[in-house]
Formats: sequence, structure tokens, C-alpha cells
Amino acid sequence: MRLVILENYDLASEWAAKYICNCIIQFKPNESRYFTLGLPTGSTPLGCYRKLIDYHKRGDLSFKYVKTFNMDEYVGLPRDHPESYHSYMWNNFFKHIDIDPNHAHILDGNAPDLKAECDAFEKKIEEAGGIELFVGGIGPDGHIAFNEPGSSLVSRTRLKTLAMD
Repeated sequence: MRLVILENYDLASEWAAKYICNCIIQFKPNESRYFTLGLPTGSTPLGCYRKLIDYHKRGDLSFKYVKTFNMDEYVGLPRDHPESYHSYMWNNFFKHIDIDPNHAHILDGNAPDLKAECDAFEKKIEEAGGIELFVGGIGPDGHIAFNEPGSSLVSRTRLKTLAMD
């Protein structure tokens, strides 16, 4: 892992977007070889997503042969609720790029069997060949996705109870 420290949020967002863009372009994805990207939500990635949208609109980047997997979703929140991560990702990123909706994977927090949903999500990641690039953020308390501090580094997709703070 490489640590990159930049002067401000805008520079960090631009650096991250360029890095993602370059990784996708260098991979040379095509109809038989998709680039697989792990994505976060929250306020931190918004600047990066805006830059990636700009690259796409300029014709510098296509997501046609990209598959994405989001890290988390709330249980019991309808996918069209403004706080759901489905809404977040579609409103802030996916609807602005040329990704196939079938290739934008977000957990279904309303699935009748949540364990089966988690297992199916892991299987989709495995079938995609794993994740080429995982973009993540670390929360103020050290959480990554819904993994609170102290979570196992080898844990898989699962149901988590969130801390109230």
C-alpha cells in the first residue's frame, strides 16, 4: 500500500480519479475481460466520482466493460430511499456514466434471506475474477465500510450491527 498525502480534498479527489481512470485504461477491458472495481459511499468519494463522470463525458473513459461492487447497504431501507446506497450510487455516479446496470452490484438490504444475499454477492465477486481495484475510505473511528474497529481483516460479506455513535 502506498500513502499519498495531498494539500486538499479537491487535489485528493482528482488524484484518486486519475488513478482509477489509468487503472481501467491500462487494463484494456473488453467484452470478454471486465475490469472489476470495488466502490464506497459517503461524502469522501463524491469529488472523485464527479471527476470520473467528467472523464467519461469528455470521452476519456468508458465504464462499458467495468463491473462494480459496493461495500455496503442498509438493511430494511427501500432502495429508492434517499439514504440508501442504491440511491446514492445511482444519483451520484451510475446514471451519469455508461455502465450496464446489471454490472453495478449493490447488496439488497431487503432480501428475504440476508445470509443468502451475502453469499450470492461473494459468489458474484468470485465469478467476476475478484476485484481489480478496491476504492475505500476510513471513517473517523477507523471503520471501513460497516466493519467497525476490531473487525477481522479476513471477514467476508455479512450482516453487521452498527455502532450508535
